Order: sequence, then structure tokens, then C-alpha cells
Amino acid sequence: MARIRIELPDRFAFSTDIPLLMSHINYGNHLDNAQLLGIVSEARVRFLKSMGYSELDIEGLGIIVADAALQYRSEAFHGETMRVEMGVADFHEHGCDLVWRMAEAASGREVARGKTGIVFFDYGERRKVAVPEGFRRRFAAA
Repeated sequence: MARIRIELPDRFAFSTDIPLLMSHINYGNHLDNAQLLGIVSEARVRFLKSMGYSELDIEGLGIIVADAALQYRSEAFHGETMRVEMGVADFHEHGCDLVWRMAEAASGREVARGKTGIVFFDYGERRKVAVPEGFRRRFAAA
């Protein structure tokens, strides 16, 4: 089976620091894979908030996560602070990818990278909808 390879942009639109808690750590004494996705979700919420949005209100529309892919690069441990950088790429009619990199903040050691595919969704009508033009314009170069 081919390995997942995720190409990242040279620059990211956003970054946030998230400390690793004991609840993020598994029996191997390092960051649990399921908890990594939770940290990325927290970063996504902060990214959207930095633009005045929420997951339920991006120009009146919500988002849903359609898919996720990630690559692990190194272990992470309790007490370390993760710097999660995030940007937008690969727009299509109904959504785009949120690309991200997670690194240990003090050393810059890359821990993981990935992308989360989002689709814009009208929760009132329960159907996918086109990407809001204002959101698309924010990332025209992406």
C-alpha cells in the first residue's frame, strides 16, 4: 500500500499553541492518535474564530468534516506545547482542504502534518452548498 504524502504550503495563514495534557497521552506515554485529531479540531475552531467565524456560521453556513489524512513525523509528550499552523488549499464547488502542521513549539520538531477536507453545509436544509464567496476570496492565492 502506498504511504500518504501530504505537501504543505511554504506559509500558513494562522498558528496557535496548544499544551499537551495527560488526557492527550496514551499507554505508550506519547500523544494518542485519536487525541491528535481533537487537537487539530481545536486549532480549526481557533482558526475560524480568528476570522470572525464559527463552524456553524461562516457567512451564514456551517461546515462538516468530509475526510482527514495525516502523517506522523515524531512523538509528542505530556507537558510539551504544540504549535498548530493552518491554512486553506484546494477549493472545489462545495468545500476545500484545511492543511495543517503540528510542531513542538520550543524546538520546532515536527510532530504531524495533515489535511482536513471540509464541505459547506446548510444545517437548516440539511444539504451541502457552495463555498461562500467571501470565504473563498480570503484565500484567493491558496
